[in-house]
Amino acid sequence: MSHAPLNDNALAQLFTEARTFNRFSDRPVSDETIRQLHENLKWGPTSMNTQPARFVFVRSAEAKAKLIPTLSPGNQEKTQAAPLTVIVAWDTRFFDELPTQFRAYDAKPLFEGNADLAQATAFRNSTLQGAYLILAARALGLDSGAMSGFDADKLNAAFFPDGKWKANFLINIGYGDPAGNYPRGPRLAFEDVVRVI
Repeated sequence: MSHAPLNDNALAQLFTEARTFNRFSDRPVSDETIRQLHENLKWGPTSMNTQPARFVFVRSAEAKAKLIPTLSPGNQEKTQAAPLTVIVAWDTRFFDELPTQFRAYDAKPLFEGNADLAQATAFRNSTLQGAYLILAARALGLDSGAMSGFDADKLNAAFFPDGKWKANFLINIGYGDPAGNYPRGPRLAFEDVVRVI
């Protein structure tokens, strides 16, 4: 494996020219592409290899009909029109997988006996995994629009009634239509956000 820096085109696709999209073309996202998204994002690191994220790819009209009423009004139309919406969730029992996924020592009791630690770990690391999904989508030539405007209780009741999974945030995915973009917002300067000590 090469550890050379990515070229400017790759960096532009992943970061410097990538945008959050509010509108997408009607081109569908294939099952093969969904599998490739997961294949790529799953290699992103999580603490103790916990991998708490669970992904629900909402594509069918029936699934969209369940999702749309749980969204804030400003997110409904664009989500209805997006070819794919991913519910990034976290598994409240992620630690059941640790015996096979983290073999350094038996870490399951650490989380099973501490609900606060388990929730903090699951939420933090599922958020990381959602970010990996965004980068995996960009790497495959897809665009995305992450959202947090939804009623978590309603969404969890609609999609996760047994309570084992909990919604973290949502990502619309597809092939972006730049006509729906707002002007790109600025970013804070290095001096405003970085300390090297």
